[in-house]
Amino acid sequence: MRIDAIGLRIALGGRPVLAGVDLALVPGELVGLIGPNGAGKTTLLRILANLLAPDAGAVRYDGRSARQLGGDALARGLSVLMQGGEVNWPLRVDHLVALGRLPHRRGLGGLSAADRDAVARALDAADAAHLRLRTAGQLSAGERMRVLFARALAVEAPMLFADEPVAALDPFHQLQIMELLQGRARAGTGILAVLHDLPLAGRFCDRLVLLQDGRILADGPPEAVLTDDHLRRAYAVEVQRGQRDGVGYVLPWSRIGPKGEG
Repeated sequence: MRIDAIGLRIALGGRPVLAGVDLALVPGELVGLIGPNGAGKTTLLRILANLLAPDAGAVRYDGRSARQLGGDALARGLSVLMQGGEVNWPLRVDHLVALGRLPHRRGLGGLSAADRDAVARALDAADAAHLRLRTAGQLSAGERMRVLFARALAVEAPMLFADEPVAALDPFHQLQIMELLQGRARAGTGILAVLHDLPLAGRFCDRLVLLQDGRILADGPPEAVLTDDHLRRAYAVEVQRGQRDGVGYVLPWSRIGPKGEG
């Protein structure tokens, strides 16, 4: 599935949040959506996922609107993991992950063999198989995020959106999830992930989209987006640069004062 956003504009609470955003997402690419707090990242993801209607502009899925495509086809074609990680029911973990199979099920029948296999694969991929018999209320914040990630994976959609998928995770599981996202992209899934961790974004993403004040400041390979000028303008920070195993990285190092002082 290819997704195209054309001229997206929206204001929330009387404040402009997106101001003319054009963006194309294609299969087989891990795209990191980055930018400071309030830049419009989550709003853009929600519009692209058909969870929020823009004031102006349009989103096309393989050239069709969401209405033309149909809700069932969109639910099978696009899986979404939103930030927050709230679960408001005392569901067992494997049952919670199985909710990701709803777009593929017909009628009120139980899980098919294909559904059960998809749930097992998703739990294994998210390192959550050992949690399958717990209830959601027995999980830590990091465990809950991994379980919800497994639910998104269980859809096995050609396009996956993830809003801050590593925010509540320890370093080991942050790396695991980023490696998993990268691997899924290599296998052909299109992925859009909202990220705040610039070292992870620069290391794992094929492409970065940098939002500032509701507009795209930069869009391209990590090395073309994570420049000193872009990071000063968007984040008001200076960075330290380094290299490990032939891969460059940036570390936010110091804030820039109102007159450019460190």
